[in-house]
Amino acid sequence: SALPEKKMVFKGLTLNKEDMNKLMVTPLIYHPLPGGSALITFEEAEVAQRIIAMREHMVELSCGEDLEELDRCRVRVQAQPVKLLMPSALEIRLTQSSKSILVSDLPSLDISKEALLDKLELFFSKTKNGGSEVESTEFLDDSGQVVVTFTQDGVAESLIERGHTQVLVGKGKYKVKISPCVSADITELQLDASRCPRTVLLSGIPDVLSEDFMKDTLEIHFQKASRGGGEVDALAYVPAGRTGVAVFVEDTG
Repeated sequence: SALPEKKMVFKGLTLNKEDMNKLMVTPLIYHPLPGGSALITFEEAEVAQRIIAMREHMVELSCGEDLEELDRCRVRVQAQPVKLLMPSALEIRLTQSSKSILVSDLPSLDISKEALLDKLELFFSKTKNGGSEVESTEFLDDSGQVVVTFTQDGVAESLIERGHTQVLVGKGKYKVKISPCVSADITELQLDASRCPRTVLLSGIPDVLSEDFMKDTLEIHFQKASRGGGEVDALAYVPAGRTGVAVFVEDTG
């Protein structure tokens, strides 16, 4: 039999089908760098692969061209590829907070962050503004938004239904946006080894020169086409006896 007619009001958010279930991941990978090693990134990937294929390199350490051959000092360094673990599959569980709201579209005022948080806490603690006792306020530096957490359940939900509200700051009223506060937990993560196309790891570098002079020496050596090198984009060196951390970001070149 036919279902009875029922009028419905849709209050959700419409999205294009192709925009759903997508997550953009920007890599920011911290990679340990042991002492006596260097990371060198070339402008061209083929140069890096050529340096790796040669494996061993004799680097000239003399600081002048007028030295006799016997006075010249050379060191042997090894070139290896840099392999990083990159996320290939990621599953995230999203949970909406029952006590917190996300406040955005905040005005740009000539006051400190602490003063702005105090104003928001005072505003949302009043029942006439739809709020209640505020447990905490937190400024999110990466987005310029504020998380307001109440002590009671139900307050956040009623404010989220409004969507916007007029906040009194000083002598002015400003319209801010109120959204659900959602936390994310990684439930599954798969990693695959990925080889850096333009970066080479140099190891076995002895501590015989100052840090700055060794960096210059390595860069000069590996820039020369006669030694299989090319234009260097970046170089990081850690002397023996020390450790460092290299940060790898997405290659936009």
